[in-house]
Amino acid sequence: MCNMMESDSKPNLAHADYYFNRELSWLEFNKRVIEEAKDPQNPLLEQLNFLSIASSNLDEFYMVRVAGLQDQFKLGYHLTDTKTDMRPLEQLSAISDKNNDNIALQYEYYYELLNKLAEKNVRIKKISDLSKSEFAIVEETFHEQIFPALTPLGIDAYRPFPNLNNKLIHIFINLEKEDTTRVAIVPVPAPLQRFILLDEDKNDIGIVLLEDVVRHFIHTLFKGFTVTNSFSCRITRNADLELHEDGADDLLLVIQDYLKKRKNGMAVRLEVDTRDTIDSLQGDVRFLQTELDLDDRDVYLIDGPLDLTFLSKLTRHLAIASPDDVYPGFSPVTPSDLSGKVIFDVVEKQDVFLHHPYDSFDPVVDFIKSAAEDEDTIAIKQTLYRVSKDSPIIEGLKTAAESGKQVTVLVELKARFDEENNVQWAKELEEAGAHVLYGMTHLKTHSKITMVVKKHHDRIVRYVHLATGNYNDKTARLYTDMAIFTANKEIGEDATNFFNYLSGYSDQPEYNHLHVSPFEIRDSFIEYIDDEISSHEQFGNGHIIAKMNSLTDKRVIMKLYEASQAGVRVDLIIRGICCLKPQVPGVSENIHVRSIVGRFLEHSRIYYFHHNGDENLFLSSADMMTRNMIKRVEIEFPILDKAIKKEILSLMDVYLADNTKARELHPDGTYRHVRNDEPAVDAQKYFMELANKEKEIPMLTEKDSWLKKIQRRFKK
Repeated sequence: MCNMMESDSKPNLAHADYYFNRELSWLEFNKRVIEEAKDPQNPLLEQLNFLSIASSNLDEFYMVRVAGLQDQFKLGYHLTDTKTDMRPLEQLSAISDKNNDNIALQYEYYYELLNKLAEKNVRIKKISDLSKSEFAIVEETFHEQIFPALTPLGIDAYRPFPNLNNKLIHIFINLEKEDTTRVAIVPVPAPLQRFILLDEDKNDIGIVLLEDVVRHFIHTLFKGFTVTNSFSCRITRNADLELHEDGADDLLLVIQDYLKKRKNGMAVRLEVDTRDTIDSLQGDVRFLQTELDLDDRDVYLIDGPLDLTFLSKLTRHLAIASPDDVYPGFSPVTPSDLSGKVIFDVVEKQDVFLHHPYDSFDPVVDFIKSAAEDEDTIAIKQTLYRVSKDSPIIEGLKTAAESGKQVTVLVELKARFDEENNVQWAKELEEAGAHVLYGMTHLKTHSKITMVVKKHHDRIVRYVHLATGNYNDKTARLYTDMAIFTANKEIGEDATNFFNYLSGYSDQPEYNHLHVSPFEIRDSFIEYIDDEISSHEQFGNGHIIAKMNSLTDKRVIMKLYEASQAGVRVDLIIRGICCLKPQVPGVSENIHVRSIVGRFLEHSRIYYFHHNGDENLFLSSADMMTRNMIKRVEIEFPILDKAIKKEILSLMDVYLADNTKARELHPDGTYRHVRNDEPAVDAQKYFMELANKEKEIPMLTEKDSWLKKIQRRFKK
């Protein structure tokens, strides 16, 4: 292990003590999601939904990140994490400890929220708590709708241990007949709704979980045997199987084969519902561990129902009768610059900025649809990473291709957990006549860019859309993202070179304004930090602001440490993983890190360098993660329009003023809510109000200093 101090007594910025482990930092993020279930500022059903989100997050974490660590450990690769020097086994053990704490917190809040639901006469009931009429409903439902779908799987010399499906709840059963004992497993079919609503009395809604019903009537599947005990269990499998692309004649076929194999990946986690069990589960759990090749640390005994993702569907049901217990409705607005106007006419005259979900995604859809229907359109080129299942973007591209326009679309087939969806879109686009690219070998194309080429007054004009988020009309209502439309000639040239690079054979092109990974973004970011350090040494006003989903890249972190040591103020807004350790004396005392978890998922990537007032501002599809900068095709693009630059900077001021939802990262790795004597600021709430006021900055009192700053920006 390297020393914390270099020979000249300066801190060794590469030392493990100056970094947080990536996986543990992610679990700390998921804890923040869980804590939103405790926040009374969130309506009751939304609090429940945060528990669902946390469970969904955790599933993916185990299927990908933990699975990767387990692979390393089992194959004998004991290489240490490059930042914290932790070996795979050390990480797995630490993950287990921290996750057990998170789960305990999650279920503590779950039961607290059930009590609050009960106060509103909504109850998740045990079978033993049902009235006669309710039990009759459940019994009929079981025999008519559930029983026909069940398949008992005995386990003995002639019936080997079954293949338990990923994320599916199974019932493990102990059986007895005279002197004979048996065990069996019954999968609970995924297509069946996870809960039964007993709303015969509209003022008293009862809810019964599907697995509880199956367990109660499980004896009907084993006639002649006595059920001595049963419990629910659930496994999570490795879904990050290696994808071999070399020599693939058709990546589409490779992806389809890969998806089949992923369903049967190695087990990485076992969850056991310990509620209402008759006997000790130790022996049965040990049996499952052995069959699934799992260690004790991979097993989670939970005093509650497994897989709380069902809460999201339940809350949607309950919201119909209890609209006050969900977030108030919010409708994104179309910026006045675009309202009732032809989007291409506006963009030719000025750049246009969109801030989703406060600004509507409709202009983006209109951009594609209008281009598809316009006889002056020559070509449409676009990258697609994730789109909705009934995407209007796809429909617009198909219309354009069918009408004879040149349509080139890169559909990233390696977009994790969207592969199957994207395979289908690729086929449909090809059938419509589009040129479809499947991505680049060993690289994911994560960039968000569209170019429309049109004839306009006997000349060719390129219109470009660049964004931080996906072309997904559904998530655009849930994720915060930023985008611009521009007809800037030099950016149009950059877009052309970028698409030619993707579709043809050429070295990395030189760009006028864009920075493109895997070649440029990290280097450019480091260069801008160096420039900020130099500027600060000369003028004393250095300031870096960066907003992203995650920060993991060691080279970037070390450079930010250098900036802090030079006296540059660094404000980081990082929703998820942060491997940088702030506020360490002599290393990072000038770095402040905050995280905002709220109604919307903070997804925009924004990078700002003050440079003595000659401000540089970039938006990007890329986080400052190593994978984004060396294993993905990403785009970082500058904001050249001065008015848009001022607007984005004003929005950043609001994020930095948030003292309601924001939590600050401390050197010990904990996050604590930002609380101060300033007027209460909830950034997301403020932006919703701002959108409804058509982006007019409201008049405020003299004491609202942070908003005065915004007003000053807009007056400039």
